[in-house]
Amino acid sequence: MKTTPGVKTRLWVLLATAILTGVPLLRGQEAASPDPYAQETPAQRDARMAWWREARFGMFIHWGVYAVPAGTYNGKPIGGIGEWIMNRGKIPVAEYKQFARQFNPVKYNPDDWVKLAREAGMKYLIITSKHHDGFALFDSQVTDWTVVRASPYGKDLLKPLAEACARHGLKLGFYYSQAQDWCHPGGAASGGRWDKAQEGSMDEYIKKIAVPQVREILSHYGPLGVLWWDTPRDMTPERAAPLISLLKLQPGIIHNNRLGGGFKGDTDTPEQHIPATGIAGRDWETCMTMNGTWGFKSYDHNWKSVETLIRNLVDIASKGGNYLLNVGPTSEGLIPEPSIERLRAVGQWMKVNGEAIYGTTASPFKKLPWGRCTKKLTPDGATLYLHVFAWPADGKLLVPGLKNQVLSAGLLAGSQALEARNGDAGVTITLPGAAPDPISSTVVLKIKGAPETAPTTARPGQNPDGSLKLEAAEAVTHGKIKLEGNGGNLGYWTDADDWAEWRFQIAQPGKFKVSVEVASQAASAIELLAGGQKLTVKFAGTGDYKKYQVLPAGTLEIATPGEVSLQIRAVKPGWKAVNVRSVRLAPQ
Repeated sequence: MKTTPGVKTRLWVLLATAILTGVPLLRGQEAASPDPYAQETPAQRDARMAWWREARFGMFIHWGVYAVPAGTYNGKPIGGIGEWIMNRGKIPVAEYKQFARQFNPVKYNPDDWVKLAREAGMKYLIITSKHHDGFALFDSQVTDWTVVRASPYGKDLLKPLAEACARHGLKLGFYYSQAQDWCHPGGAASGGRWDKAQEGSMDEYIKKIAVPQVREILSHYGPLGVLWWDTPRDMTPERAAPLISLLKLQPGIIHNNRLGGGFKGDTDTPEQHIPATGIAGRDWETCMTMNGTWGFKSYDHNWKSVETLIRNLVDIASKGGNYLLNVGPTSEGLIPEPSIERLRAVGQWMKVNGEAIYGTTASPFKKLPWGRCTKKLTPDGATLYLHVFAWPADGKLLVPGLKNQVLSAGLLAGSQALEARNGDAGVTITLPGAAPDPISSTVVLKIKGAPETAPTTARPGQNPDGSLKLEAAEAVTHGKIKLEGNGGNLGYWTDADDWAEWRFQIAQPGKFKVSVEVASQAASAIELLAGGQKLTVKFAGTGDYKKYQVLPAGTLEIATPGEVSLQIRAVKPGWKAVNVRSVRLAPQ
């Protein structure tokens, strides 16, 4: 889908740019990409991406008129995420615009927001300058559908936030929905219109709304670190060209892969999941909610635990990515208290362990039975940060397969020195009896030379709470099933006779609730087999091979500790192709 335009496409892009910008084409002029980074060298790119790779942790802010209905329309809760209420409720444009009269964020204090992000250990902040409802949080001159003209608040919300970020040393980025705008004629991409007021030319929308608004946000708010495009529906190269050409207004700015039109951007953006093996050869950033929604939804109390947030951060950093964690402020301008509490708790952990996150690169190990690893290269070798989730009861931490000579070992908390010895199985570190942190404790291991590891036969094991997640990348496949999406899922499962298998270690036997994460276009059924037990999962299609659901499969009993084999197979007849991302076991 994200292919580089060919010669013919580039000519069309150049022509479109000339038409929309008024820049004439010269006879014999060589076709050039409108992307200002098209001719960038690897060294130039590394320099431009340096701050982002150092940061590893940022705040996403979804805020707008949708915070007024807060998930409820005509007295009824509307399913789905809060910022999509206009779409999910099929609210007419004129009716939706009435909500802006109640959007009055008098309690908005950008300094408080920025200070909270800093307290959490975040290094950058990205806010929705305009989401899919087309409402601008800034003083746009090309439409009246803005916070300045359509709300009682009447002031630009982005300018004071930009000033607060500058005061407190955070990089600022803007999200902009370039191809999906439900309130401006022509802006609602194909399949997303339900009101005659939305009808119109998308080309005219791009020319008269999107291009001038992107020019505005890139011109009036000081230096920006990121431009975060979203939902590249119907974005042809011709439509994308005048937008990407505007990046030249902010030299050095980073942009993501959601513009469309064949422009792959600087960063990949997995949403609500962590790629099993990272994304090889690409900078990437997992964006994720703290509860179930991006925009504020008054009755969504499904908050992730502090443990989950910290371990997500560690997991993402160990795979070479960034964590963009969302908050959804209320219509008054307040970040919900559960978000504040969790961010402060993450910040306490980061005060001790931030060194093991900032500026680190991906783990040299494919799998570790007790946690994760991040690393930094040094002039004489490397520093490995061992993030220990499951503190060993016997006080012996084996770093499996590590061959390098150990220079030193110690705890990051308190800087306590530890004994570490090389052996045939790897490096064994002697730990104190108690973990410094029950969620994740960091052991700093300095080694000579670049990390060298031998293949290991370590199987996936349980988390300290007895749970276990079997990811697609850990499965052994039979037939034509393949890993796709950088190991994110089992795909190409088109033959009902093909199957896959996981082998894993159980140290805490018992009964487990089993669930499976699947995506499919049509109704289908699969079965899970382990220890002579069979669990059958029948489900309606999710509608798309990229739209995943976690479905309950039943209860599995594992009576004795040791290695377990779990197979996943198709149920015949009537089976239809599915993608499988993971199988999860939770102790009862």
